[in-house]
Amino acid sequence: MQSFDLETEGLRALNKTLHAQAETTNQTVWEITNPKGSHAIAVGLDAPIEVNVKGSTGYYCAGMNKQATVHIHGSAGPGTGENMMSGKIIIEGDASQYLGATAHGGLIVVKGNASSRCGISMKGVNIVVQGNIGHMSAFMGQSGNLVVLGDAGDALGDSCYEARFFVRGAVKSLGADCEKKEMRPEHIEFLKDILAEAGMEAKPEEFTRYGSARNLYNFDVDNAGAY
Repeated sequence: MQSFDLETEGLRALNKTLHAQAETTNQTVWEITNPKGSHAIAVGLDAPIEVNVKGSTGYYCAGMNKQATVHIHGSAGPGTGENMMSGKIIIEGDASQYLGATAHGGLIVVKGNASSRCGISMKGVNIVVQGNIGHMSAFMGQSGNLVVLGDAGDALGDSCYEARFFVRGAVKSLGADCEKKEMRPEHIEFLKDILAEAGMEAKPEEFTRYGSARNLYNFDVDNAGAY
């Protein structure tokens, strides 16, 4: 395991070192100590490495991630996993607002709660939250899946497209053009697989599926008040 003391060596040196790792690297496991809520830790990675951050992080940790697994042993600040393409992010604590914003792929796992706008404008990412999520989550969600083992706040899936939302607990309210959907066998199978990958135990049959009612795809004057 490669160890990097962020307090001593600095953020610029850390990200430069991680960016230098290629697909053929033999330095595949990294431990980052003393993060102390620093911003932009492990952003822009593009190698199949594992980065363990031993503490909480600030803004945009693991943003634009590709291939890497970033494990945050603490809580994560706003915009974690923003625009990630692939790979995996695991957060042992809570996640702040707009987790996984615009993310195109990969998996984000939150062992605690996620704040407002979780998965905003998601474009293919899978997000699994063991606790609750805040208001306006998955606003304008285009594709991907948001799985919540707890409750969801106001305006879930507002103005969403083809992203899917699975919530085991209560939903305070649905956003514009988001509605309850039928749970079919393929959705049960998907939940079994994604929960296993996230390392969480829950019965898929306990979840409710939500998604777009498809009324706002094209402008209709009768729906003007909903835009």
